[in-house]
Amino acid sequence: MIAKSSHSNYIRSHINKLFPLIACLGLGLLGGCANVIPPCGAKISPPSSELKNTKWELTRWNLPPNSNGEVRTRQIPQGDASNPIQIIFDANGQRVSGSTGCNRFTATLDEDARGFSLKQIASTKMACSPQRMELENDFLYELNDYRSIVRNGDQLLMIGTDREVLRFTQKQNK
Repeated sequence: MIAKSSHSNYIRSHINKLFPLIACLGLGLLGGCANVIPPCGAKISPPSSELKNTKWELTRWNLPPNSNGEVRTRQIPQGDASNPIQIIFDANGQRVSGSTGCNRFTATLDEDARGFSLKQIASTKMACSPQRMELENDFLYELNDYRSIVRNGDQLLMIGTDREVLRFTQKQNK
């Protein structure tokens, strides 16, 4: 019994030592396919305090891999009046707001030890083209149902439970 327990502890300690390497390799493989996953030095689930008073613009939207494992990108047209899809974190670190390209949205930040999530997402309901409404609905769904957020400098990735990856680039607040 003691030998089994000591063997189990030995394996567990080696797995714990290998986990960061395995995680980096996994992210690297995803990065090769998706061309949006940052290096292993990126912060996974950064605290919302690091995002206070920042503005981010959606610059790439990767769809889940198809049956051949190929990653496809979704077109992100500029919105009405050339409004991009944006997320703005407020100066207090308690709310986000932004544009879907047609409508405005707002949400509260809910944070715990695993990171933060967006709650109480609300948006205006102006009429947009059918294609824009579909993009807007999908974007709001991703905001509501993402799995993790990764930050690497001026890049912010929102990785959905459906394996879609939204890449945002930091913009200057005006």
